[in-house]
Amino acid sequence: MQAVLEALVEPRRREILRLVRDGELPAGAIAEQFPDVARPTVSQHLRVLRGAGLLVERREGTRRFYRARPDALAELRAFVEDFWDTRLADIKAIAEEDQ
Repeated sequence: MQAVLEALVEPRRREILRLVRDGELPAGAIAEQFPDVARPTVSQHLRVLRGAGLLVERREGTRRFYRARPDALAELRAFVEDFWDTRLADIKAIAEEDQ
C-alpha cells in the first residue's frame, strides 16, 4: 500500500490514472494532456505508476499503451472504507445517545 500512496501523492499521476481509468491510451496521447510538462517527466510518472502496480503497459511495436489497474487500489480502498465505516458508526452512536 505504501507504493500506491506514494504514487498517488503527485496530482499529475492521479490525473493520468483518470485518463486511463476507462480505457487504454498510448503514451503520446497521455503526454499531450500535459503540455506544460516535458515528455520524459510524463514517462517518469508512468514508470512510477506502473511500479506501484497501478498501470498495465502493453507494447505494440515501438508504441506503449497504458491502462489503469483498479484492483491495485483494493488494499487502500479497504483501509479507507474501514476507517470511514468506523467513524460513521461512532457518529451514529453519538446521534442515538442524543435522542
